[in-house]
Amino acid sequence: MTTAIEDIESKVLYWDDLPVGASYVTPSRTITEADVGAFAGLTADFNSLHVDDVYARSTMFGQRVAHGLLVACVSVGLVTRSRVHQFMEKAQIAVLENKLQFPSPTFIGDTVTVRVEVLEQRETKKKERGILIIRRLTTKQTGEVVVDSTVAMLMHRKPE
Repeated sequence: MTTAIEDIESKVLYWDDLPVGASYVTPSRTITEADVGAFAGLTADFNSLHVDDVYARSTMFGQRVAHGLLVACVSVGLVTRSRVHQFMEKAQIAVLENKLQFPSPTFIGDTVTVRVEVLEQRETKKKERGILIIRRLTTKQTGEVVVDSTVAMLMHRKPE
């Protein structure tokens, strides 16, 4: 007899289990001053709009803007924390493509959440694999979309 924990640990979501239209929402996370500073240090992107308060107040934004790629990275982290992704991860082979758009700015103190939706399933030449096209819409507390990404993932199909 298996335990509930063993049942959970053995769960796998394959390409076949993720039909077009399937969706879920991640937990949320607030973008902090420390996030922006750490990302600037890690990437050496010290663009004034991100790190200079005085300069940023003089721009159309009126305040510092978090790096778009920082917010995209946080979005990926939120996705990987979700139970759905953790079950998908066991069947994921590779990320093939990631397209990013940043339609609105993210400011320090904004809280972001990601809505993930399966847009397309593609079969491949190899019957044991398939490609999923997933859209990740990252919104902040106002409902504005701050990152719009489309991801192509190569996945295992259910074993026959």
